[in-house]
Amino acid sequence: MRKPILSFLPMQFKIIKSSIISLSIAFLTFQSYLFSNTPAQNIEDYGVISLMYHRFEENKYPSTNIRMNDFLEHIKIIEENNINFINPKNFENEIKNNKTQRKILLTIDDGFSSFYENAWPILKKKKIPFILFVSTREVGAFNYMTWDQIREISEENFVEIGNHSHTHEYLVEEKSELIKNDIEKSISIFKKELGKNSDFFSYPFGEYSIEFKNIIKSLNFKYAFGQHSGVMDETKDFYEFPRFPINEKYGEIKRFKSLMKTLPFKYKNVLPEEKYLLQSQNPPDVKIEFYEGIKDLKSLNCFSNEADKWRQSEINFLDETTLKINIKEKFVGERGRINCSLRDPSGYWRWLGIQFVVSDK
Repeated sequence: MRKPILSFLPMQFKIIKSSIISLSIAFLTFQSYLFSNTPAQNIEDYGVISLMYHRFEENKYPSTNIRMNDFLEHIKIIEENNINFINPKNFENEIKNNKTQRKILLTIDDGFSSFYENAWPILKKKKIPFILFVSTREVGAFNYMTWDQIREISEENFVEIGNHSHTHEYLVEEKSELIKNDIEKSISIFKKELGKNSDFFSYPFGEYSIEFKNIIKSLNFKYAFGQHSGVMDETKDFYEFPRFPINEKYGEIKRFKSLMKTLPFKYKNVLPEEKYLLQSQNPPDVKIEFYEGIKDLKSLNCFSNEADKWRQSEINFLDETTLKINIKEKFVGERGRINCSLRDPSGYWRWLGIQFVVSDK
């Protein structure tokens, strides 16, 4: 199984020393302001911060693991800052209403045994809501939870078991028939083991295309999550919700505190709509149309990993709300990423992440 993508801060998916060191110039600037103790004022919409975890205290997998001491500190930080854990049972209502309330959604991908053994007892005791995304083929395999364990968790009214495909293969490059067959098989197993399918879907590796999205819609899912960074709000595509991946590096406490001070970056469109790029479309012509009324919009900064090296992007505004990001060199490897941030007058930061899947065709 391929490892998940970690895109909150600029880094390559493959966990190699040079990429871990690449923490992003954007984040360093971002972080320097966040710890200035500027009080939050007049924030009309905090959105919902969404976090993604995988393994717990499996320290030989640092790219997907969180140490339990850090996880406990994360929970403490959230509680001390009066940030409300939202119940996925009320997901859409929480996205659309009570916008001046700080909120967070916990998601856990893959259903590893270490979640059940280490994190679940804590979440159960505190009744902290979350979504657990499982791939049906892996259930009961070595180091994965069993259906009995999943059923036990699903009985709690603050837990949602989300669909993460059947095989967790690299589906984005497959033909539509194969993608649909894979997801239909997972739905069938969900109904057999849990009595119903979920409204929630998590794309394997956080990667999707327009075709993949349309299949998920046609199979009656209501919401789907990637692994591009950002804060959820009602302006986001409900089949492209962002999440901040958390691991040993990006779960470090100082960075986690920074993450708690991010806001949604509201936009109407991101072009190209297709996030699956053929080589003939690489580099893409990227434009973002923002909503009117965002203060100091033209002060934003963007960074991209073009030519396999993180750098500040050349940007220009075509009009008052439309930004063009000039990607001069091709994305190298399997993924291309862009992160844009803007310091809000409140002292918080608006954050927007875009992820492209780069085909070798």
